[in-house]
Amino acid sequence: MASNSKILKDKNAVITGCLQGIGRATLDMFAANGANVWACAQYPTDEFESRCAELSKTCNVWIKPIYFDLLNPEQIKEGLRTIAADKKSIDSLVNIAGMTKDSLFHMLSTDLMKTIFEVNFFSQMVITQFITKLMLRNAKGSVINISSISAIDGNAGQLAYSASKAAIIGATKTLSAELAPRGIRVNAVAPGVIDTEMNKIVPLDVIAKHLSNTSLFRMGEANEVASTIVFLASDLSAYMTGQIIRIDGGIK
Repeated sequence: MASNSKILKDKNAVITGCLQGIGRATLDMFAANGANVWACAQYPTDEFESRCAELSKTCNVWIKPIYFDLLNPEQIKEGLRTIAADKKSIDSLVNIAGMTKDSLFHMLSTDLMKTIFEVNFFSQMVITQFITKLMLRNAKGSVINISSISAIDGNAGQLAYSASKAAIIGATKTLSAELAPRGIRVNAVAPGVIDTEMNKIVPLDVIAKHLSNTSLFRMGEANEVASTIVFLASDLSAYMTGQIIRIDGGIK
């Protein structure tokens, strides 16, 4: 997405998971396209604070870091209250923050399943419920969720992750139907194998097997996912809601 097009100029967005990977790339691309951002991250770092300040200056937007752990309901509530206290309209919510921990089904504990669902689904719904209530005041907004091709195709050893991301698809479809009459669109993207920190711990032979099943025969880049998110947040996608967009290099 060309940064000089400024297709998000003067829009205000809430983005979670901004510390690294797809979230970091999305923060960069939103700012480059003229959006102001509440940049949500799990914890502060000097590098992140500096990056937000530099992006604000370079792109002539404001970026406000917000910190909370998705496993801490009180931190989430406090972060959301901080956003609401700014009394600014919210045009977009991008739910990117998430986690995975692979385990074969018979070795998967109930506690781990609950933790993954808490991060990947329940916390996302708490955030979405709060932010969309603010969006309703202006009868407009765009919510973009991050699912996964694992939610659609399945993947051995990822039952909890796949199921939590499948729940995101179900929520996206249902919320799009509920909120469309109120002016709010809800879509999701389902990335394939993307070159992020999360995939650096995956064995190379497993990555190679996945890539052999793609038409493009390579891993995706975080900015390639971010560009689709920018499109869904922009007015260019005004007639799109309830969609799950695969970004997977053409899995066969």
